Amino acid sequence: MSRAEQSVRQVRAVRLGPRSVAALVLVSLVGVVGFGWPLLADSASGLAHSQDAPWLFAALLPLLLAVATATVADTGLDAKAVAMLGVLAAAGAALRPLGAGTAGLEPMFFLMVLAGRVLGPGFGFVLASLSMFAGALLTGGVGPWLPFQMLSMGWVSMGAGLLPGPDRLRGRRELLLLAGYGAAASLLYGLVMNLQGWPYIAGLGSGISFVPGDPLHENLTRYLAYVLATSLGWDVPRAVLTVVLTLTLGGTVLRALRRATRRAAFDAEAAFLPAVPPAADGAADGVRGAEESSPSTGHHPRTS
Repeated sequence: MSRAEQSVRQVRAVRLGPRSVAALVLVSLVGVVGFGWPLLADSASGLAHSQDAPWLFAALLPLLLAVATATVADTGLDAKAVAMLGVLAAAGAALRPLGAGTAGLEPMFFLMVLAGRVLGPGFGFVLASLSMFAGALLTGGVGPWLPFQMLSMGWVSMGAGLLPGPDRLRGRRELLLLAGYGAAASLLYGLVMNLQGWPYIAGLGSGISFVPGDPLHENLTRYLAYVLATSLGWDVPRAVLTVVLTLTLGGTVLRALRRATRRAAFDAEAAFLPAVPPAADGAADGVRGAEESSPSTGHHPRTS
């Protein structure tokens, strides 16, 4: 492989193997159930995501650990990958206070999309979830919504890692692909996260309130009306900011991430060379000494 090919080759710190795929599918299924079960519950179930959030959080943490552990079994997650995970999670958490609670402007979305693209879906899912958790600690945003935010952000970064052409698409076309995905993911993030808070308004008597036990299609109609009325003012600015940051800073960040992963050589295989026996060392020294002391036809400096 030429140097030019190596410079654009994508190196993924956490590649997807069979165990990693199984762990990601399991954690995603748990997330889907956590978000969607109120839609299928009856009117006597006493709905409130604030009651099931601790259970979801308790299930989410070991499942995140399972994703990383499965990756160790599949590909060998070493100390360098763990170090990069920590550095990027800290960077994502540091971006969280810059936009949390301000018209939906959240710059960490752009970093999670780019990190998922460069480092792969498994790494991206764990990274985004941990970044959201650390950011919540910094901003005081710990509450029943936190496990749902961790899952949703994990899906955003994982989706970026599953985009086509990771080893071939470069330059402006890649930035346009990531910007389009970032915009769609920002809108879908708000759509999914609203399922966490929407059951709270049950019983308020408005036309967009959740009604436990009603047919699924009727509740979904109210839900879409709720999103249009309350959420787009946050989701659209988030999408616009993600697109702007991706198109302006995305190329630089992508090159930095790829350079870091290439130099770290996460996927390099260890090679152990056989040691030279002491006898062989001595024989080699003797041969070199004989060559130096024996006459030859080569040119030598004149001696007096």
